[in-house]
Amino acid sequence: MTQTFDDRLIVALDVPNALAGLELTQRLGPQVGFYKIGLGMLTGGGLALANELVAEHGKRIFLDMKLFDIGATVEAAVRGLVQFDLDMLTVHGDPHVVRAAAEGASGKATRILAVTILTSLDRADLDAGLIEAGDIPDLVATRAARAFEAGADGVIASPQEAAMIRALPEAAGKLIVTPGVRPTGGALGDQKRVATPAEAIAGGADHIVVGRPIWAASDPSAAAADILGSLP
Repeated sequence: MTQTFDDRLIVALDVPNALAGLELTQRLGPQVGFYKIGLGMLTGGGLALANELVAEHGKRIFLDMKLFDIGATVEAAVRGLVQFDLDMLTVHGDPHVVRAAAEGASGKATRILAVTILTSLDRADLDAGLIEAGDIPDLVATRAARAFEAGADGVIASPQEAAMIRALPEAAGKLIVTPGVRPTGGALGDQKRVATPAEAIAGGADHIVVGRPIWAASDPSAAAADILGSLP
């Protein structure tokens, strides 16, 4: 099937179940061809929806599981998940997790993306979690570099850190995917480190992930069109 969509936009299907997710993709139509399915939909038929969107509708899938466990468990989980025809799969960016995930994905096309620091967190949250002192952008850049060295194909980071990561020598040829993207004037929701879609792409992101501003809109198709039209 010929790709006719701008795959820089990934729409997050943060809806209750696969039926609601499929309905949203139908409302968005051919202009959107890349979707994120996250942990929240896993028990609502998320993997079945991923299969259907790939096999029957020619869509691309980003499975956002943010896996974290001992190496053997991560490797086994990834080996099972990459049997689905996924474009991307997330794990936490700790080097032992990334190395295990890369081993589990060996020989498959699925790209392993490492989470640096969640875009819903700020310095106070990191302090509460006993994370070492330092400015968040510096910590994100360090975690990104270590994840790349451990075998990650890309990273998840807020759009505010995309340019810093893109400048890393280790980032050559790697993907940067940015959630925490909000159209100008959009509500922040649970995000704390945000930028507009255009700012994220200009900063070095390969893909932006947008959920609530599209699926909560009265006209999701028009909201997606506006975002696509704003991209440089």
